[in-house]
Amino acid sequence: MSVDSPLRSLQDLVDSRPDLVDYFYNDSPGLNIRTRTDRIPIPAEFSNWREEQRAWRETAILFDQTHHMPELFVTGPDARAMLNWIGVNSFANLQPGLAKQFVGCTPQGHIIGESILYAHGDDSYELVSGMPLLNWIEFQASTGDCDVTIQRDNNTSENTTGPRVRFRYQLDGPLAATIFEKAVGAPLPDPGAFRTFTTKVAGVDVLVLRHGMAGRHKAYEISGEYDDEAAVRDALLRAGEEFGLRRGGTKAYFSTNYESGWIAGPLPGIYTAEDLRAFRHWLPADGWEGTWQIAGSFRPSRIEDFYTTPYDLGYDKIVKFDHDFIGRDALAEIAQNPPRRRVTLMWNKDDVLSVIGSLLEEGTPGKFIDFPMADYGLLVQRDTVSIDARPVGLSTFCGYSANERRILSLAMLDAAQAEPGTEVTVLWGEPDGGSRKARVERHRQMEVRATVAPAPFAYSPQSTGHSEAPRG
Repeated sequence: MSVDSPLRSLQDLVDSRPDLVDYFYNDSPGLNIRTRTDRIPIPAEFSNWREEQRAWRETAILFDQTHHMPELFVTGPDARAMLNWIGVNSFANLQPGLAKQFVGCTPQGHIIGESILYAHGDDSYELVSGMPLLNWIEFQASTGDCDVTIQRDNNTSENTTGPRVRFRYQLDGPLAATIFEKAVGAPLPDPGAFRTFTTKVAGVDVLVLRHGMAGRHKAYEISGEYDDEAAVRDALLRAGEEFGLRRGGTKAYFSTNYESGWIAGPLPGIYTAEDLRAFRHWLPADGWEGTWQIAGSFRPSRIEDFYTTPYDLGYDKIVKFDHDFIGRDALAEIAQNPPRRRVTLMWNKDDVLSVIGSLLEEGTPGKFIDFPMADYGLLVQRDTVSIDARPVGLSTFCGYSANERRILSLAMLDAAQAEPGTEVTVLWGEPDGGSRKARVERHRQMEVRATVAPAPFAYSPQSTGHSEAPRG
């Protein structure tokens, strides 16, 4: 098949591109979950992103998650067994009313994706977010002999069948519980983190997951039938008016990662293994797996160098070897000596100002640092981290936190260099003046010193707050 021939499957795309890294680095269009503003009815800012960031630390924030996250509903007699085979998680304690951050891997132990799994019953599950993992689950269901039924509900920008099945809001911040209790009009149960309960808001039945994304105190993910979305939203806003509740736009929403420690959207490790060829034939060429966009100073020759394991992303406690699952043998070997750990990097103020100042000087400037989201890949940002010119890991999502008054990035560092307080250097900007991506201007690479801190960052002594588990 020639490059100009119609590409139907991901395997067609892989076969047509002799250099996958070059394609994803230079020519891929990138995912549209941040860019399709014509189909995502959420503004970049409701007020301004600085105050919206501060709201999750000081008062409360209401994020609309209805439109950007795909969902998958899995039901049937074999639903539990199939999901247990796919996920690295233990299902020993999984029961209705419990949720998990669900992680799926390849047979080689590389991450395919992760999502939030709701257990509605022994034969009924709802998975939220993580398109590659949802695709992997549907592939297993459609090609195996499991007695399961799959229902898809894609994110709004890719949904051609009508409105979403369910709405979803995140209420977070130190006053979130007070506001939610006022909206409900009754005391709230506290089943504990990552557990669910049902209640009513404005006479509407809603399902509530108790957890945090921006990561402050008690937080709630509130979902229900899509037709009831406006009534629930308005009731929450009325209840929060006296407490300083703010609505969060997309700029604030996608900048929560820096404080929460969630490395979202890892490149799925599916492009080269021969035993995944059938999956690549099943996937469309223009799906998420074919339209990632890689960016940053890390520019290897092998696509495999972008693959990650659960240990790289901080999911050590999620992997359980109490059951058989895809990738178990590979992960059991990796678990003996995990090569990298997830950390936060605090960027040096003077070096950040030097990069920004280069825009005001003659000659080629450094790569523009956008606020609040400085990472410019869709979604895979990878910048080389080194000590004394020796590579020790990769920096990922990066940007500004108004709460911390810092540029922060999440990173995956060699275990020996991952201790808080370690001084490292981030190489900021792409080689050779930048890639062909339309989002990337001509620039020069610049070094930025940084200090290792824990992830989530709000657990660290340098921070003024404390955090719950990140949103997955």
